[in-house]
Amino acid sequence: MTGALPAFTTPARNRAMVLARRPGGNPEPGDFALSEGPVPVPGDGEILVRNLYLSADPVQRGWAANPALMPIGAAMRALAVGVVIDSRAPGMAAGDVVYGMLGWQDYALAARADLLSHSPSPRAPLPAYAGVLGMPGVTAWLALHDLAPPLAGRTVLVSTAAGSVGSVVGQIARQAGAHVLGLTGSEGKVAQCTERFGYHQAFDYHRHDLAEVLERACPGGFDLYFDNVGGAISDMVLRMMAKNGRIIQCGTAATASWSPPPTGLRPEREILMRTLTWSGFVIFDHADRFGEATERLTDLLLDGKLSHEAHVETGIERVPEVLAEMLAGRNQGKTLIWIGD
Repeated sequence: MTGALPAFTTPARNRAMVLARRPGGNPEPGDFALSEGPVPVPGDGEILVRNLYLSADPVQRGWAANPALMPIGAAMRALAVGVVIDSRAPGMAAGDVVYGMLGWQDYALAARADLLSHSPSPRAPLPAYAGVLGMPGVTAWLALHDLAPPLAGRTVLVSTAAGSVGSVVGQIARQAGAHVLGLTGSEGKVAQCTERFGYHQAFDYHRHDLAEVLERACPGGFDLYFDNVGGAISDMVLRMMAKNGRIIQCGTAATASWSPPPTGLRPEREILMRTLTWSGFVIFDHADRFGEATERLTDLLLDGKLSHEAHVETGIERVPEVLAEMLAGRNQGKTLIWIGD
């Protein structure tokens, strides 16, 4: 396994995929437009980054809908992995690999506050820094260890179990000795869960009556539910939790829009009578611990204890389409777009 830089070009102009209109739900390709401008010049304390791998993530749906975060006409807010090509920031040099809020564009100006990780000598392939060693992997690691460490003999259920977060959750929980079950969206992803990601069982929620198969698989209920989807599946699982169970709310992918707020079954009676703990986790609240978690995950990866999957497309012009495909569940693993030409 190597962290060597791939060959890349340095275009004379900066292409950027900008938000052209505010999405009404899931962003569509027509909500974006490709623009071109000059390559920016770093000021004091800044670095110029040549982005190589752009990330497409479910959280971008919320970012695109929020005018305070994402103005019309600006490069789409996005995580990316890139290489420093000019630095005016102490401790950072040309050739360093960085990962952070760099946007859907060829070049990004960044300060340290924009970065989640900085690797002068990367130990793993660059795509891993946006996936298993990036926001998804670190989310899984910190959320589990902070909120509900999986214990030997406990039952754990994970939604979007083959996804970039869920796949790491499953492996960590299995290595801790828990009995791990997953929910996912295709038979191919079911096979990934059980053959690669450590799940004892996994179920395609399109093919099964989930209440029936989960009751049969785990009649005593679940000690931990790592929830990446919310919605109707969460309404069901809430009523299958074991006494003193814990729920980690890490995503709400099942809900395309929160305006107006959706309605569903009331949860408070289940929380009360099952004495549940239900905690939210937002990775950007823990940016100061990113480096620590990345190093721990890198050790596991290099020791062969962490499997991961990357779905890599090519070309900045395809980024909006790739995001739409990912939100529809048609990806396999962490979704990235190579733009290094």
